Amino acid sequence: MKEDVEFIYEQVDKHHDWFSKSIPMIASENIISPMARELLISDFHDRYAEGAPGARYYQGNIYVDRVEIRTEELAKKLFDAKYADVRPISGTVANMAVLMAFGGPDKKITSVDVSSGAHISSAHFGAVGLRGMSPITYPFDLDEMNIDVDGTRKMILKEKPDIALFGQSVFLFPTPIKELEDALQEAGSHVWYDAAHVLGLIAGGEFQDPLREGVEVITGSTHKTLPGPQHGILLANPRDEESREKLFWSVFPGVLSNHHLHAMAALGVTLAEHMEFGKEYARQVIKNAQALGQAMYERGFDVMCPDKGFTESHTLAIDVRKYGGGGTAVENMEKANMISNKNLMPWDDVDSALNPSGIRLGSQELTRLGMKESHMVEVAELIKRVVVDRESPEKVKDDVVEFRKDFKGVHYCYKEGMPAHERFTFL
Repeated sequence: MKEDVEFIYEQVDKHHDWFSKSIPMIASENIISPMARELLISDFHDRYAEGAPGARYYQGNIYVDRVEIRTEELAKKLFDAKYADVRPISGTVANMAVLMAFGGPDKKITSVDVSSGAHISSAHFGAVGLRGMSPITYPFDLDEMNIDVDGTRKMILKEKPDIALFGQSVFLFPTPIKELEDALQEAGSHVWYDAAHVLGLIAGGEFQDPLREGVEVITGSTHKTLPGPQHGILLANPRDEESREKLFWSVFPGVLSNHHLHAMAALGVTLAEHMEFGKEYARQVIKNAQALGQAMYERGFDVMCPDKGFTESHTLAIDVRKYGGGGTAVENMEKANMISNKNLMPWDDVDSALNPSGIRLGSQELTRLGMKESHMVEVAELIKRVVVDRESPEKVKDDVVEFRKDFKGVHYCYKEGMPAHERFTFL
């Protein structure tokens, strides 16, 4: 036993050391604040709370209920939503709840294709398929890196889907939902927006506002541009009481039992922090992504959508076929302590997933570490040295470690220099 425990601790310590000396650019990750992190090791971790506040199947939830109610209130306020459920334990679990509420083998769903940037849970081999559904995919405009509005309108009016799902994992620009609102209303669809990647940008008022654009329900994970715990959330302006009830019961007992109370509490702190810092953070995330896109483009990379400023989110999509493909690029970058992921591009088929045409870069964690636009130029140069110039990753790694020495703190959370016993006072 001792040997096993020591091995596990050793690997985790090595991971911490590695990431403290790396440039993290995976678009689906972020750093939780010290305040929120403390709650992940609280006694909430050890407890159960099946059901809803005031109607639990276990005793011992007096204080859990208070935290959950406050967290729901914060979510509704931050997103200006009539309904919020903070019980889903991941974004995909939140997606499964929506599918249970409104989907099924006899239902029809439309969505973005996986190769065009959709999350795998929306595919026939993901959560959608688990409910016995096969998605009908929207026509996609490669130049815009977005759904084709005219083609999508025609499809919606023809297919009349029970669920119209929007949202992507490669999410460069806001989805043109307002332009489709008339067709969606005519079709009678439940309009669902998977905001996992852009949740923090929406909350910061710097992307789009789906609930004001005709969306009924939003789902998301809470650890990407919303820099919180690994958890999920469901937000909605339900069309009627029946839809509200379906969403509520589809979460519990539909797709989960206990809902990871420690992460739910950490989410509450994250939402409170985002009230204070979210707008400034979201704005800088987008500025950094655009600056990184420009710097990469100037160094010869085929960054998607140069005529549109590359992105309006935290994400960049880059075609690296001429440098050996996405798999080769990210493996060499990893050797140089630059962490990113290979990614399908719209012209790839799903079978290309292990070595697709592209890579995906995210600016949200770099921003959380305190980096600004000028630092993105340095990051782009380091990537170029590995991918384009084919310089030894081990040599570039030394410069990455040196660069990262200036970025050790977590920004956009509690005030710098605030004593531990005063950390909560500003909330």
